[in-house]
Amino acid sequence: MRIAVINPNTTQSMTATIADAASRVANPLTAIVPITSASGPASIEGYYDEALAVPGLLVELAKAERAGADAAIIACFDDTGLDACRALAEIPVLGICEAAIAATSFIARHFTIVTTMERSRVPIEDLVHRYGMGGRCKVRAADILVLSLEDPRSNARDRLRREIGAALRDDRAEAIVLGCAGMADLANSLRAEFGVPVVDGVAAAVKQAEALVALGLRTSKRGPYASPLPKTYSGALESFAPQVILSA
Repeated sequence: MRIAVINPNTTQSMTATIADAASRVANPLTAIVPITSASGPASIEGYYDEALAVPGLLVELAKAERAGADAAIIACFDDTGLDACRALAEIPVLGICEAAIAATSFIARHFTIVTTMERSRVPIEDLVHRYGMGGRCKVRAADILVLSLEDPRSNARDRLRREIGAALRDDRAEAIVLGCAGMADLANSLRAEFGVPVVDGVAAAVKQAEALVALGLRTSKRGPYASPLPKTYSGALESFAPQVILSA
């Protein structure tokens, strides 16, 4: 089984962190194929970054499916471009926010997502409501830049720990979800430190992708995830015409 884990930002070091987290939980017979988008922002923080990350993500997804991937994971907690990816691909495509929320709902009645910046909190709250967990899940922002998670000189991890502590105290959270793919390497240490379940969406998505592939399930092509209709795309987006991107 081959699972493409696509980082929709262009930061290769973050892809390495994500790939390591994915590989640690994957079945020995599962090949994790890490992919970094070749175009787009260095990190995804808010609606603007998210919109401009989608074209590069779609290119990498199309290439991964043609190369034989059995499933794909979008490794950004905004579930960047998830619906567009599911319309483009026939293989299962998972977002790490949806995967993390689903997994955590099995083990806790009330839980809190701790993400990076305030501008990321509201989009994630929208996803929480879309996924039917508005009454069970709160979202907090630790006020840290995504790329600062990789800088040992920053206080990003201390801020993250403080926000987790506030969630356990003030939200009475029973579990914590890490609201950024760049936090994937912290789940085990934070679980030991705070004594509660700490869920990383990358790991959750890997196990769910393995299950979908093992069950022989693929994305429905009936309804909103039907393959896009052939038509002309103009200007800088000419290469994204469905008949072009699917066959390139």
